[in-house]
Amino acid sequence: MFDFGFSELLVILVLALIVLGPQKLPGVVRKVGRWVGRARAMARQFQDQLEEEIDLEDSRSRPVPPPLPPDPPVYTEPSHPAAPSQGTPGMPGPAETAPAHPPADAHEPRA
Repeated sequence: MFDFGFSELLVILVLALIVLGPQKLPGVVRKVGRWVGRARAMARQFQDQLEEEIDLEDSRSRPVPPPLPPDPPVYTEPSHPAAPSQGTPGMPGPAETAPAHPPADAHEPRA
């Protein structure tokens, strides 16, 4: 923005010393330094806000991909053969051959 070399800065300081005098010059330099610091801080804050707004706008403009469907369940075959107590497929097992309750006349004596 402003391009000051060492020679230009030296000329400005000498002119300020002549115009203001040695008593007022340190106070004026201090005030100018504070103003420059505040201006830099405001410029940095403004730049940060602009970058934040640009990032926010970019995130809003991006389409959101639809969620992925869940994976289907995977069937795995058993690694060991069926236990003999389960019986042969298609054949009734031991629990199916015996009646759940004894017949009602089982406790009555037969004549």
